[in-house]
Amino acid sequence: MPVEKKYETPLLDQLESGGWPSFVKEIKSAAEDNAMANDLLGLLEQSYQEKIGHWKHGGIVGVMGYGGGVIGRYTDLPEKYPAISHFHTMRINQPAGWFYTSEALRTLCDIWDAHGSGLTNMHGSTGDIIFLGTRTEELEPIFSKLTAAGFDLGGSGSDVRTPSCCCGKARCEWACYDTMGLTYYITNRYQDELHRPAFPYKMKFKMSGCPNDCVASVARADISIIGTWRDEIQVNQEEVRNYAKSGLDITKEIAMLCPGKCIEWNGNEIQIDNSNCRHCMHCINLMPKALAPGKDRGAAILVGSKAPIVEGALLSSVLVPFIKLEEPYDDLEIWELIENMWDIWCEEGKNRERIGEFIQRVGLGNFLDAVGLEPQPEMVAFPRDNPYVFYEEYFEEEEDQ
Repeated sequence: MPVEKKYETPLLDQLESGGWPSFVKEIKSAAEDNAMANDLLGLLEQSYQEKIGHWKHGGIVGVMGYGGGVIGRYTDLPEKYPAISHFHTMRINQPAGWFYTSEALRTLCDIWDAHGSGLTNMHGSTGDIIFLGTRTEELEPIFSKLTAAGFDLGGSGSDVRTPSCCCGKARCEWACYDTMGLTYYITNRYQDELHRPAFPYKMKFKMSGCPNDCVASVARADISIIGTWRDEIQVNQEEVRNYAKSGLDITKEIAMLCPGKCIEWNGNEIQIDNSNCRHCMHCINLMPKALAPGKDRGAAILVGSKAPIVEGALLSSVLVPFIKLEEPYDDLEIWELIENMWDIWCEEGKNRERIGEFIQRVGLGNFLDAVGLEPQPEMVAFPRDNPYVFYEEYFEEEEDQ
């Protein structure tokens, strides 16, 4: 039913005047038929006028049997804005690679229009489908309809967050493993860890099919699974010459910008010292018809990235330099490693301490000992700069003598 407009919003109106699409326009569109969206306009306008927020955290709220997936939110002005006295956010587990049919999208929108504000975020920074704003009594009906439609809630709180990935082999020729298949497997394998928070803090999996890392897993995921190769880059010399003829300065734009300084161009052929290749994809990105990742493909497992919350921002560090990721995924050794990491982190980690911060605090050497992993050169971020550090084998040899 149409909702009578109750609020003047001069400050919000200004946000519609720019060159970019405005969230205000979308809220106003939803407010024509939805009382929650209508009250939201009034609350936002008041917050802009007073320069303070009027939301408060509502504690724990969710669906039966799940500890995650719903973020409780209430306004501190329930009498003035009764339609949004409850305004909970629901996270819905997105399809791997964000592929939808039109029917699936219509189903999601119909469910949300019937039980919530009609406002969505496609997609949140976690990757989830975000349903913005519903009442506590509507949570179970929404969950029931989502389940019937084949959807599930995603992760929230101190649990495994909804795994996400790039489109992988579905649309990208550089994908070194099936990101969508692995994401689907991880989502099913770790259902309990995803829906029932039991960790010191959040734990994110993000899968990228190649070192281009289109989902930015190296900056955002506690466990980054990034496709790579371990043989030689594939080269088509004729296509290299075609790029040169078309005006590409291979020496300046590729060889001189190579971080491994492993490329040479003699005017006729390109030579690559693959032993010094950093797998950065720069040359492949500039000459996609001439170069391609090697044929022996798999992935590197990195750990520890996060945004600056308790400590500063971190990028993931290499944990496993290379592993083949092929079905059956049940047989892979990385699950034992991941679960060993969780065990030590859960036992020794502090509240709200991400696993990257935990590794910083206890030291990478101690962490590797605890999870049963041997150190490897690829784990070294930069050469040792402290001369007063000695290998344990040095002391063991002296004791034997």
